[in-house]
Amino acid sequence: MGAHLSWAYTEKVKDHFVNPRNVLKDDDDYLFDGQGVVGNAQCGDEMKVVIQVDKETETIKDCRWQTYGCASAIASTSVLSELVKGMTLDEAFHVSPKQIAAELGQLPEHKIHCSVLGDKALRAAINDYYERNGMPDKVVRQQARVVCKCMNVTDHEIEDAVLEGARTFLELQERTKMSTVCGKCKDEAQQLLHDYVQKHFGPDNPA
Repeated sequence: MGAHLSWAYTEKVKDHFVNPRNVLKDDDDYLFDGQGVVGNAQCGDEMKVVIQVDKETETIKDCRWQTYGCASAIASTSVLSELVKGMTLDEAFHVSPKQIAAELGQLPEHKIHCSVLGDKALRAAINDYYERNGMPDKVVRQQARVVCKCMNVTDHEIEDAVLEGARTFLELQERTKMSTVCGKCKDEAQQLLHDYVQKHFGPDNPA
């Protein structure tokens, strides 16, 4: 393992990367109650999360996963799979990227977005469980809202840009191309940029 990894990652991240827990093998005969897949292997990380549920208590009995991605993506999904066992579906649904990073002893800031895919895949698996079991009223979908109508940039894309390292409005524009036509969305975009930085990285981080 290179020196740059020794500097960038905690021992716990390296442990979960080298010795990942609860990996779903291709030849496993695994009966799952819900599954979620997010991302795209053609252009970045992709994650699959499957869960087994105790239907009497609505708690997660087991969580397995497969991921195509970097060390942070693998370690994040590995620790997530341990973290959610025994949680109720509602508790697991609200596990945040910040919690996952904290379990790992933090991640490099530009790698926090890797932990987001894990919790998104978990939420998709929980929603899938509800749909399979005739409980559509419990399904929660996060609806994206278009902020920049000219470039069709949503609030979710602004949040993703922050998680990938955007801290200034210029950096946000470089990643999303928003507010490069009429500019009417600039004030709202700057406020969202500030809010998402505070949400994921705390009040000590400027935005």
